[in-house]
Amino acid sequence: MHERTIATLQQLEMADWFINVGIEDTKTALVLSSWHAAVEHCSSAEWENLCMEAANQYRERLLEKSEERFSKWNEIVDEIKPITEMLVKRRIDAIVEMHNLPVVFEQTVQWDMLHVCMEAEFADVYQPGFYASLAYWYTKGHFPCGWEGEFPKGRIIVF
Repeated sequence: MHERTIATLQQLEMADWFINVGIEDTKTALVLSSWHAAVEHCSSAEWENLCMEAANQYRERLLEKSEERFSKWNEIVDEIKPITEMLVKRRIDAIVEMHNLPVVFEQTVQWDMLHVCMEAEFADVYQPGFYASLAYWYTKGHFPCGWEGEFPKGRIIVF
């Protein structure tokens, strides 16, 4: 695992996830007011499609830049995924229990953290983008969970 990825994991570990959910402390995002609304947004087909498309676009750019490095993608996922799974589990178990959140919430956070780290891992080949921007919101204590408007215009939706 690259030093960048280790540093990214350390930064995520030190951040106070979800400490600012529902707090309107930004004008650059639409801030939701409930976990119910956040789960509704993160489980929407539009958000899931946007996140999948962002991951696919990143992999396509990576392949264009370096077939050799791209060929290591699955191997690196296998190395990083257990680490991000443990990180997410530690960070969200209490919130899931306290708010009775559905499994889609955990799946969303798991996907996001894995892809944050994958962008960090390959940053020397292709710059981080979409998932690094989601990591910003996690480290600011919010839950990024949707998009308002047509991407890339519009703005992120957070709780």
